[in-house]
Amino acid sequence: MTMARERIYLFDTTLRDGQQTPGIDFSVEDKIAIASMLDEFGLDYVEGGYPGANPTDTAFFQEKRTRRAKFVAFGMTKRAGVSASNDPGLATLLQAKADGICYVAKSWDYHVRVALGVTNEENLESIRASVEAARAAGREPMVDCEHFFDGFKANPDYALACARTAYDAGARWVVLCDTNGGTQPSEVREIVAKVIASGIPGANLGIHAHDDTGQAVANSLAAIEAGVRQVQGTINGIGERCGNANLITIMPTLALKPHFAERFETGVSSEALAGIARLSRAFDELLNRAPEAQAPYVGASAFATKAGIHASAIVKEPKTYEHVPPETVGNRRKVMVSDQGGKANFIAELRRRGIDVPKDDRRLDALIAVVKEREAEGYAYEGADASFELLARGMLHSVPEFFRVTSFRCLVERRFDANGNLKTVSEAVVKVMVDGEEKMSVAEGDGPINALDIALRKDLGKFQDEIGDLELVDYKVRILNGGTEAITRVLIESHDSTGARWWTVGVSTNIIDASFQALMDSIIYKLMKNREMAGLVAAE
Repeated sequence: MTMARERIYLFDTTLRDGQQTPGIDFSVEDKIAIASMLDEFGLDYVEGGYPGANPTDTAFFQEKRTRRAKFVAFGMTKRAGVSASNDPGLATLLQAKADGICYVAKSWDYHVRVALGVTNEENLESIRASVEAARAAGREPMVDCEHFFDGFKANPDYALACARTAYDAGARWVVLCDTNGGTQPSEVREIVAKVIASGIPGANLGIHAHDDTGQAVANSLAAIEAGVRQVQGTINGIGERCGNANLITIMPTLALKPHFAERFETGVSSEALAGIARLSRAFDELLNRAPEAQAPYVGASAFATKAGIHASAIVKEPKTYEHVPPETVGNRRKVMVSDQGGKANFIAELRRRGIDVPKDDRRLDALIAVVKEREAEGYAYEGADASFELLARGMLHSVPEFFRVTSFRCLVERRFDANGNLKTVSEAVVKVMVDGEEKMSVAEGDGPINALDIALRKDLGKFQDEIGDLELVDYKVRILNGGTEAITRVLIESHDSTGARWWTVGVSTNIIDASFQALMDSIIYKLMKNREMAGLVAAE
């Protein structure tokens, strides 16, 4: 007889605490799109922001933005010395179109004295009255006990009094916050156990962890083991300073690791979980930033194998080097090609790209030899998937000659303009053969590489319209040895309107030549992809 599993409630604070991330500023439209993504995925609570704190959040709460998940407004408890009915901040929260209200309350007596400047008793009264006001307004009340773990270590009786006051007033959730992110997992277990022993049920407790020691996920899981039943976090772990607990890591751990999966369940179905990699990448795309390749479960390298002996074992039995099947989280197995890889790496990687080649094919041996030789020269194909595919297709099959660059020239001029201001101007000239016709394009840009990119893509004849949605999104340069004659490696990341991303590489003693190689590969790969002759990996 199997025991019924306990429910863990997932609370997303990407739109509130995640917005504290340096460089991130959501518009109302951004928030609507993200709330919809979270709602469809199966989150239980979506915290939308702080109505009244800024025009964006105020506008966002003019409507309920979720269908299934509970939509939560965040704000402070009432001010001391003012009744709940006369507190303007509380009135704004109660007027918001939200299902629940999450109050932030001080639970460290040091903060009550220094930050709020009120007595301990006044702080407790503010917690009680605010929770009761939310209940009276038909909202689900919850209280984030700010700095709870630090407060407990300094004055356990008062920290417990804050949590107890919230619970006794009718808070559905009393959330224990590691606001400074310095608490250790063993401390979290011990303190949560003491909170439950004091009389607050785990079924009413939540955890909110920050990642300042890199342990926000570990602390969240430790709290669940100790008895809390709500876990707060953000998509991809965004948040102020070092970020918040990463729900993209927590959700598959709860669902796929027997230690948790046999005891707990969440509102995220296995079908939804198989789309978690897509959710993570779509969120990064919305933020206009590159996904973290080494992110647990969902990163491009999460199931990547480089060493030849590992790849050989994975081909025989994936469990040898994979802790969960990659498809359960919407990811893919990736056997990387490099100078450390053997035949198994190459065969698996070629097959992933739709290229079948027999193990005893001499062309395969030739490809491996070329890759190892080029990597010795400075190429890095494990980080340049598109360049590797073009090389492999060229050696094993063929790559069409869409166009041929006959020459290019870059000019950098530093001069004073008519007003006496110092200017640096970059100009590039590119000559291209398309269908036997030579075309010459000239362009100025922000530096020689940008000028070269603009000139190269200015006129490709009949192929021009096909590259209209091609965009270069990242450019990395690495000097491989010292001195002015150093070998330079350039990696370029590109994407198009389909959302596909790919990397290309160029190596030369001349940074402009290396960049041009990578630019050429990017355009040729795009044209191949448009004809479904390449691009399976880029579309993943």
